[in-house]
Amino acid sequence: MIKRKRPTLQDIATHLGITKMTISRYLRHPDSVAPETQAKIAQAIEHFGYIPNRAPDILSNAKSRAIGVLVPSLTNQVFADVIKGIELVSDKAGYQTMLAHYGYSMEKEEQRIESLLSYHVDGLILSENQHSERTLKMLEVANIPVVEIMECSEVGIKQAIGFDNIAAAQAMVETMIHRGHKNVVYFSARMDKRTCLKMQGYEQAMKKHGLQPYSLTTEQPSSFSLGAQQLHDALQQRPNLDGIFCTNDDLAIGALFECQRRGIKVPKQIAIAGFHGHDVGQSMTPQLATVITPRLEIGKIATQELLNRIHGMPQQSAIINLGYQIHLGESI
Repeated sequence: MIKRKRPTLQDIATHLGITKMTISRYLRHPDSVAPETQAKIAQAIEHFGYIPNRAPDILSNAKSRAIGVLVPSLTNQVFADVIKGIELVSDKAGYQTMLAHYGYSMEKEEQRIESLLSYHVDGLILSENQHSERTLKMLEVANIPVVEIMECSEVGIKQAIGFDNIAAAQAMVETMIHRGHKNVVYFSARMDKRTCLKMQGYEQAMKKHGLQPYSLTTEQPSSFSLGAQQLHDALQQRPNLDGIFCTNDDLAIGALFECQRRGIKVPKQIAIAGFHGHDVGQSMTPQLATVITPRLEIGKIATQELLNRIHGMPQQSAIINLGYQIHLGESI
């Protein structure tokens, strides 16, 4: 197979009978060339399928007009909404988004950050506030703006934007308790930091009301089937349970489906609440009670804050708390 040679600026210049410098000037600042020449160059670029080479700009200016974004998963709807918010702002500002995922692994996060920094990204949006020593050193040396998202109970590297996972979990569990559910069990998955923070909020709510907390923990990724399995396990271990609070909606939906399969009435016999407010939970019957989190706004505001730092604007706040909503639905 013969590899096709990518068209160059010289190919386009020769085709149009103009200098390579004129085309280069057009690519940087289109209005710097005559309107008629702009139209000819644009048509030729489309004809040749020319792809601009950004490497010289990156090497000479140490600027890429790109931001790096690290998320634990590209398939999780939670982060799909965050990424959408990020790109709504970055696209409008003319910045590329370089996405990487690290599978909830601190070691992989370190590798992905090293890779993104090698491309001279102008800033980073990170989904964790716990990092390896080497990651922290690399970020210190890179000296670029960094925003950490999804949790705002403490300041991380420079700026944290999100909501308080502990407070949100405690508020939902207290809502369940006030509605008469005293034997509430916590369903978790992966045991990443945010899952542990929600567990802390759950336990605080239970102890505040003199109740005994009980959590099902696993390193498995969350899924509907895991939620169903956890319901089976919980009923064996705590047969008097009358409430389930889940670290996310996937587990809650799986538990709810399993209740329906077993003929358990929700919420009369068992109340179920999730976390994040996915569309599927709001489309089912009974509608899922959940903590609605501002994921799209987190993405948008984090990106705007990052771009502000890139452009030299001073940081107004180290923590931006966007809050959450307790949605009762029909399942508690």
